[in-house]
Amino acid sequence: MTSKTGFWKKYIGDKAFYMGVLSLIVPIIIQNSISNFVNLLDNLMVGSVGEAQMNGVSISNQLMFVFNLVVFGGMGGAGIYAAQFFGAKDTDGVRNSFRFTLLVGAFVSITGITVISLFKEQLLSLWINPDLSGDEEANALELIKAADSLKAGKEYLSVMVFGLVPFALTNAYAGILRVTGETKLPMFASVASVATNLFLNYLLIFDHFGYKGLGVTGAALATVIARYAELFIILFVAYRRLKKRNMYGFLEGAYRHFGIPKELFKDILIRSLPLLFNEFLWSLGMSVLTQQYSLRGLTVVNAITITSTLTNLFNVVFISMGTASGVLVGRALGAKDIDGARDNARKILALEEFVCVSTCILLLITSRWLPLVYVKSSAEAKRLATKLICVCGLVLPIDGFAHCTYFTLRAGGKTFITFLFDSVYTWVLAVPAAYLLIHLTDMYIVTVYAIVGALGIFKDLFGYILLKKGVWIHNIVS
Repeated sequence: MTSKTGFWKKYIGDKAFYMGVLSLIVPIIIQNSISNFVNLLDNLMVGSVGEAQMNGVSISNQLMFVFNLVVFGGMGGAGIYAAQFFGAKDTDGVRNSFRFTLLVGAFVSITGITVISLFKEQLLSLWINPDLSGDEEANALELIKAADSLKAGKEYLSVMVFGLVPFALTNAYAGILRVTGETKLPMFASVASVATNLFLNYLLIFDHFGYKGLGVTGAALATVIARYAELFIILFVAYRRLKKRNMYGFLEGAYRHFGIPKELFKDILIRSLPLLFNEFLWSLGMSVLTQQYSLRGLTVVNAITITSTLTNLFNVVFISMGTASGVLVGRALGAKDIDGARDNARKILALEEFVCVSTCILLLITSRWLPLVYVKSSAEAKRLATKLICVCGLVLPIDGFAHCTYFTLRAGGKTFITFLFDSVYTWVLAVPAAYLLIHLTDMYIVTVYAIVGALGIFKDLFGYILLKKGVWIHNIVS
């Protein structure tokens, strides 16, 4: 009885703990659920134009994925400081952290626009690998599909570059609001954005009343307009509340100058650079993995697109737990409540694993029917997607442990360790394993996918050791 009680106290929180977690994650879950659902509908709408168009958009989004995570990573260091400054009730510190995120957003946006504008065709071509192992007629069809996919990707990216700046600005505001406990405004803005995106998708992709639809260009245009709408809502509401109710005091005078105190700028930069490089290298690694899988043909690309879009619908709770860990642990560390930080980290990790096991069961049960919504995809792609969804479900508890560990380490400012934890694992284990299995064997793609996913157990073991040693317990704002 005593051991059970000890276990309960150690890993299971009380009502106040779960209410605190829920207050942070429910708006994020709602926001991400709606966003992922609209992403699914977006996929289906583009897919109804043609499989090549869906492949082109999917491959383009691999590049956007890298940009998005570099924004997230570059702003992450400032977010760590903002959470601890907020816990220490230091408004000036939160304001300076926010200024840093704006500078990062500007730098990453300019870089992203330049790279995508100059090299989009070369980058897209890396993922477009037609399977020419069939007869002459089949090979000709594969080459046509590849050319159509490249054309669609170029059209899509040519418009999407105009959405990079509002995306970065929105993340700067949403990130600083979330670490100070305001999750509802970013959620509301995101919901309005995805509703706008969905409506404009329908309007711009397809033919209506004699108006010729724009296809993938229309899909990109809808996304860009929706991003500006999201930014406008956050700016309008935040500054109105600042003026009328004196809320979000850290926004007051944020643009008056960008003279961040030299020592603080240096400290944030030192912690931000590993995060920026980590997110860049990790996201690039994930894209390289997809590129390696794509060497088995465009059917594999289509199946992975279906898999990732559908599994994202189920992963919203698992993903949101990282935010809860970062905020609750960071605040406790900022307030010098070391025991509270340990307790929060342990209980959130236990909750994360429960969520991941539950999601795994759900995915295994529904995997057979989920890909059927992609009516225009080939039967082969749908069968392959079913198997890949099962693999994703089975490795989810492994991914969940690593995900929560990453945010706990980050909350204590140990950004170089998170770089080793994330990117070094990806490039030393995952990417080489995929490369060797794809190039040196004729192993079934599902088996390759499963082996690469299962390698995450080594990451979990490393994370467990770091958590146990308490290397992340560090107040960085005192």
